[in-house]
Amino acid sequence: GMFAFLNDSYEAQSWVYTDAQQNKRVEVLQGIQQLEDQIRREQPSWDQEMAAWAAQLAGSQPEWHAIVFDDMNSVSGLNHPTQEPDRSLLMKGHNSGDVYMIGEPSVQGVTGLRLELLNHGDLPFRGPGRSSLGTWGIREVEVWLQQPGSDSWEKQKLINPTADFSEPEQKHNEGKDASGPVSFLIDGADNTWWKADRGIGRRNAPSVAVMQFESPLDAPAGTRMKIAMRMTDMPGCCRFSLTTKASPSASNVDFDAVMAAAVPANKRSHNQQTALFAAWRKSIPQLQSINEQITALWDQYPQASTSVLHVAEREPEYHRPTYILKRGNWDQPEHAVAPHVPAAFHPLPESDEPPRLQFARWLVDPQSPLAARVAVNRVWQIIFGSGLVETSEDFGTRAPVPEYRDILDWLAVDFMEHNWSTKHLIRRITGSQTYQQTSRVTARLLEADPQNRLLTRGSRFRADAEIIRDSAMALAGLIHHKIGGPGVIPPVPQNVLDYNYVYPDYWKPAEAPERYRRTVYGFRKRSMPDPAMSTLDAPNADFACARRIRSNTPLAALTELNEPIFVECAQALALRILREGGPEDVARIDYAYQLCMARSPTAAERDVLMDHLAAQRQRIADGWLNAREVATGKAHLLPQLPENCTPQDAAAWTLTSRVLLNLDETMSRN
Repeated sequence: GMFAFLNDSYEAQSWVYTDAQQNKRVEVLQGIQQLEDQIRREQPSWDQEMAAWAAQLAGSQPEWHAIVFDDMNSVSGLNHPTQEPDRSLLMKGHNSGDVYMIGEPSVQGVTGLRLELLNHGDLPFRGPGRSSLGTWGIREVEVWLQQPGSDSWEKQKLINPTADFSEPEQKHNEGKDASGPVSFLIDGADNTWWKADRGIGRRNAPSVAVMQFESPLDAPAGTRMKIAMRMTDMPGCCRFSLTTKASPSASNVDFDAVMAAAVPANKRSHNQQTALFAAWRKSIPQLQSINEQITALWDQYPQASTSVLHVAEREPEYHRPTYILKRGNWDQPEHAVAPHVPAAFHPLPESDEPPRLQFARWLVDPQSPLAARVAVNRVWQIIFGSGLVETSEDFGTRAPVPEYRDILDWLAVDFMEHNWSTKHLIRRITGSQTYQQTSRVTARLLEADPQNRLLTRGSRFRADAEIIRDSAMALAGLIHHKIGGPGVIPPVPQNVLDYNYVYPDYWKPAEAPERYRRTVYGFRKRSMPDPAMSTLDAPNADFACARRIRSNTPLAALTELNEPIFVECAQALALRILREGGPEDVARIDYAYQLCMARSPTAAERDVLMDHLAAQRQRIADGWLNAREVATGKAHLLPQLPENCTPQDAAAWTLTSRVLLNLDETMSRN
């Protein structure tokens, strides 16, 4: 029942405008609104005229029958279309250059095929396409028939394609390719494609194309029909329909207005009314001057340079029902359930607000026994390494009873009373004597409380994988603090790429400075976890992770010694130590310790590192190691050395820096 509150949510993508762009956008939209208001003033009977025009438009459309498909796939296997209740096809999976659908419609007397490109909330900017702009480009549409008892498919010839809108022809790839008119859909060439980008601010409108069959189809019942599309940019949501009307064609009226005209006037949404009005005014010759002014305003609409993903709610027509699943199997739904909360908790107040908002208010209600406690427990877990309730993902009957339940309850109440302020909560916890204890441990305390569940000492635990990597880059002076932007592809071993079920041709590791951005910006492929991060116990992307279980194996040390990013950090840290640590090795070791561990080394620690440094210098002098290759990764490359330093110094300190970055104290939170 609680999942039903969230099941109508989806991840929408919207443009983010600068202040100047937003001001220009408002100026354009207000200008269009003023011109349309002028039409309404000068045409007192505009509403009656538009209603009559819309009725005529709706009545002139042929009767179309959407095709039901039972087999939908792509030759590449990368995309798996699904048919929605309205018989539209939602293209799921990876982008693909092809897709085909097979069904068994009635094909007696069929004269035409209609292709609708439709908006859908799951697509970039609502589509209709899956390109980064929500646009699409279709190379070819082909139709085959397979009669009952036959193993062969007969291709059907399509003629006279029409569309509500096509771009003017544009050449690409030094004139070898072309995009533009709808005629490209059936020209038999893979270097041409139909495209209907109306321009910034209007490019995500739905479109339609209609093609006639050279001869009306006349095949017996049980005949199978296969429709295939090849494309440059994949459509995200489309629908195929058939008609028996003679010589069908697409209306030259924008398709969103055609769809709006088919809706009863008293049930049209604001967007549908807007689309109808825009199409109607374009049809009035006397309004040509105003229409040209509106077109000129649209041409000034700004293009945002970035976008953001955010949660949005589905429209009622795209409502997604929630089912009880038999034994949890997604393909075995039993019966639908409405949004509701468990009877054991406080009731859901009656409200006319959207269901998701009702659920949010219910969660943070002061009567709620869980929300504040769970939030407090997770913050405590981040700070102390383990929550007051150890199983932060499970507060149920299987969870262990917390040793300090009263603290959890008190902090939860305090958290709510201070307006759910995480800053206040962190300040409250870190200001406590419990947090400020030393992490040193005696043998007696270790025996009595090995996991520190009683909080008899300060917490000490290995940092999370992302923090270890970011710390290494920060110590080396490499970290790039740029905020936002696309994910950064990290280096991974070649065999990881080779054994992936689909070889990721796009996997080109980033170069500096993008290469050294914070790990939170690292590109993650669900079927190919980053081996370095996985070794350091970073979760994969298959499911949400509320708590990480820390391992303690030699693989972590080997990763920090040999993983390319950590080696590059050691090389950069060595140059930083040589540049900033002073002219003598003793001073450099003291400086390196201050950098990595925020303290000075003991005499014994200093002696160990001095011996290690001397041993590395000797290995290099004896020819066992190539100084340039150690310091730069390439045998012929000379590092950018500080004054009075040699490649041998850089190499010896690179090997020593690997040790410093790999120390338990460097990667642990003490």
